[in-house]
Amino acid sequence: MGDHQSTVGAFAPQLKVPATYMRGGTSKGVFFRVDDLPVAAQVPGEARDNLLLRVIGSPDPYGKQTDGMGGATSSTSKTVLLSKSEKPDHDVDYLFGQVAIDKPFVDWSGNCGNLTGAVGAFAITNGLVDEERLPENGIAVVRIWQKNIEKTIIAHVPVTNGEVQETGDFELDGVTFPAAEVVIDFVEPVDASEAMFPTGNLVDTLQVPGEQPLQATMINAGIPTIFLNAEALGYDGTELQEAINGDTAALERFENIRAHGAIAMGLISELSEANARQHTPKIAFVNSPKSYTSSAGKEVADTAIDLNVRALSMGKLHHAMMGTAAVAIGTAASIEGTLVSNAAGGAKPSVNFGHPSGTLKVGAQSECINGEWRVNKVSMSRSARVLMEGWVRVPCEQI
Repeated sequence: MGDHQSTVGAFAPQLKVPATYMRGGTSKGVFFRVDDLPVAAQVPGEARDNLLLRVIGSPDPYGKQTDGMGGATSSTSKTVLLSKSEKPDHDVDYLFGQVAIDKPFVDWSGNCGNLTGAVGAFAITNGLVDEERLPENGIAVVRIWQKNIEKTIIAHVPVTNGEVQETGDFELDGVTFPAAEVVIDFVEPVDASEAMFPTGNLVDTLQVPGEQPLQATMINAGIPTIFLNAEALGYDGTELQEAINGDTAALERFENIRAHGAIAMGLISELSEANARQHTPKIAFVNSPKSYTSSAGKEVADTAIDLNVRALSMGKLHHAMMGTAAVAIGTAASIEGTLVSNAAGGAKPSVNFGHPSGTLKVGAQSECINGEWRVNKVSMSRSARVLMEGWVRVPCEQI
């Protein structure tokens, strides 16, 4: 008995870290103010990564994240760090960490477009936006600096009686309950100095061992994304999660193609590097409109959509659509000759595409200047809601 007591006494109590658990779009994650983190975790590095891994409950060989805040999917294994912006003409700096489920790894290489929908609301509620910029009633314009990709995002957040309005009647496929609509503008998601099409081509032929030559549109907009034709892979673009995620060989095939595409895009130099870059690039497949029944049992008619898109995130078919990949879809759909616009029957400034949970509309303003494609803005609607706020607890020895 005495030995048991002495052993127990040797362990320090858990840390209490102020945090907010939020849904943004079709994702959810744990949001922090950087100033609220333990001092060692306020800067990038091992202490920060270890803290976030433990908060989410990773790495978990069981794949359940039972001992953490994660939900055992790529859409629910996410963290967000926010602070007052150091960038002129911006309100808040937004840093996103995608936490691996079964590996001790936090991927900082890209943005989360869905959780972007919650950033403005958190920033307002937590005093990161100057009060003079906030209406008592109306739409607050929150200027976000996305630090992972160094891009500007504008969130249009409804405010009622001086507080963020979260409830409403806006419905987003992939989210069960309606909420207030938050319009998100991704401003110049590709810098003028960057190549939207890193290979210089709208369509490339990917040579992947074990595959027939595959046509691919590889684009850097929102997030680096590789688009393939569904039928070239043996699919029709109406697949739901179980059709892909229950097929180990299919998942390995997609990861192999993704790794070769990452090399072609110049994101990695060797195939082995793809393991440490799971968040980017994304891989997706497209097809012309086909009717299907969504995962929620909703009938999606081919006449209601411009094309079908299915995308993988962190090695699994996504249950809806990543917001950043939607930026890539909208951009590619607005440019004649990409696989995405081809599937939509021609370039369009706005498309409504089908995904496993239903449909999503995204619009893009693109132009070609001196032979180089640029996109000025991509817009879509999301919604967000605080699920819980208070403190998240973390064993001290983790940082």
